[in-house]
Amino acid sequence: MVDPVVPPFVAVLLAAVLLPVLGRRAGHAFGVLATAAVVPYVWLVASGAHVPVDLFGFETVLFNVDGFSRLMGLIFGFIGAVAVLYSWASEASAVQTAFALSYVGTSLGAVFAGDWLTLVFFWELMAVTSTLLVWHYGGRAVRAGFRYALLHGIGGTLLLGAVVWHYTTAGTFLFGSVPGGPETVGMTAGLPAALAAVGIGVNVGFVGLHTWLPDTYPRPHVAASVFLCVFTTKTGVYGMYRAFPEGNVAIAYMGGGMAVFGATYALFQNDMRRLLSYHIQSQVGYMVAGVGIGTTLAQSGAMAHVFNHILYKALLFMTAGVVIYRTGQESLKKIGGLAREMPLTAGAFTVAALSIAGFPGFNGFVSKGIVISGSHYDFPAGPLAIGEYHTLEWLLLLGGIGTFLSFIKFGYYAFFHGEYDGSVPDATRGQSVAMVVVAALCVFYGIFDGALFALLPFDVTSDDVVSHAYETYTVDHLVEGLALAAAGLVGFALIKTPLSKAGRLPDVDDLSNPASFYGTRALVVVVTELYAAIDRVAVAFVDGLTAVVTDPGAAANRSTDHDVNLRAGIGTSVLLVTLVLVGALALLLV
Repeated sequence: MVDPVVPPFVAVLLAAVLLPVLGRRAGHAFGVLATAAVVPYVWLVASGAHVPVDLFGFETVLFNVDGFSRLMGLIFGFIGAVAVLYSWASEASAVQTAFALSYVGTSLGAVFAGDWLTLVFFWELMAVTSTLLVWHYGGRAVRAGFRYALLHGIGGTLLLGAVVWHYTTAGTFLFGSVPGGPETVGMTAGLPAALAAVGIGVNVGFVGLHTWLPDTYPRPHVAASVFLCVFTTKTGVYGMYRAFPEGNVAIAYMGGGMAVFGATYALFQNDMRRLLSYHIQSQVGYMVAGVGIGTTLAQSGAMAHVFNHILYKALLFMTAGVVIYRTGQESLKKIGGLAREMPLTAGAFTVAALSIAGFPGFNGFVSKGIVISGSHYDFPAGPLAIGEYHTLEWLLLLGGIGTFLSFIKFGYYAFFHGEYDGSVPDATRGQSVAMVVVAALCVFYGIFDGALFALLPFDVTSDDVVSHAYETYTVDHLVEGLALAAAGLVGFALIKTPLSKAGRLPDVDDLSNPASFYGTRALVVVVTELYAAIDRVAVAFVDGLTAVVTDPGAAANRSTDHDVNLRAGIGTSVLLVTLVLVGALALLLV
């Protein structure tokens, strides 16, 4: 183990600054090295290591290492390096990748923060850098980026309000896990906790606050989407854990609702990246549910799912990106039969799809199983409980069926249905390397689950640590995974025809976007018209006052029926001025 010298985000932000200067090839190579170096650095730093600093005159910790932040740093560093390689292979510009690296660096700053003030500082920078990454592509991405920035600005403001209120109660910004931190853990109960939940809920995609996900992520360059699908939502899960380390029932149920809602809406999408974006919300729902359950088993499962989700979701966006990069088509209705033309991409997609669906032998099966076990053993039965299955558990299982349905649809129409008209090359060499490496890890952590357990902050296989020791490959778990897959296959066969005829399913933004647009425009009109009216009154008053001062006789004549002579000699004028000055001096002295 080594003592920390500088936080790991420093090297990544340095790479972001130097990348455009070094040129595209050398700059991307340096970006890969800078992000990849985060992995061994974070692995070798001792747990409990922290770097205290004074930020704005407050006691803060710029770099704090515990089991949760270490896990986040390992996967952020690894996937950041892979995404930079993919960006270079997908012809992303040096400036775009520089914005992406600044996004990675600020995300690392947030997850290694040891206090709320530092976390909010990097949280807001993360929103700014990700918005710049979206805007850089231009076109439709600009308007989506404005909506993205607006919603995340609101969420960040709510979180900042919660943090300030928490400080007035706790007297410190430090996390309870930091050496020398407060005895109380998490956000102050009451309104601060509610503000934090909603503010962080924007980042994780709470139902009703989620529309920025499918609105924004399909818009920019395909390589930018790989970065975007990783950092904002997962940093949000980490922030949710810091705010509610002992769990919260409402948050747990919100996670279950997200799992079902996101999977349902994904099923109706034909835009590939929009479908994947809805599934970010669905999969993050499992993580939020694990945090909300609040037990050691469930929260370890949530963090395990963060780790695995980053792998297979980045792989899914990479495979979709290759299809778009090669064919120029975004919609599943305009492609088909690509498995013959792009066998490597089709194979990588299959691995990622089986992983996100939780099929046995792939990493999603491991981490999703931990969260579902936590909902089964550690969560109280609700009014909709049936037998041993609790309400939250039912929601998570339904989300699993929806996931199978969605990715059977994606794979069927993109790769295995019909024939592609013409010939199209497979992924470039750099894209292939990036996808194969990530796909191999999805299989590795699915088969060798102990390797994943070793990265978790708690030993989920020990009865001394968790309420029920977790074992991945039991008969019950295998039957559950295969049953969900069978339900997905049968379900897709039944709904394939009506689903192909279904129109667009309305979402919250169908109301919120017009309401915000016309509401903002109405507000601007009201403010500008009010300002114009006040301006007219002020101008008229000044004009009248000027007329009185410059020609008081004419003004007096206009206000009476006969002529008034207000002219005075020099002596009278001097006397009047003297009297005014004496009166003013007397008032001052009194």
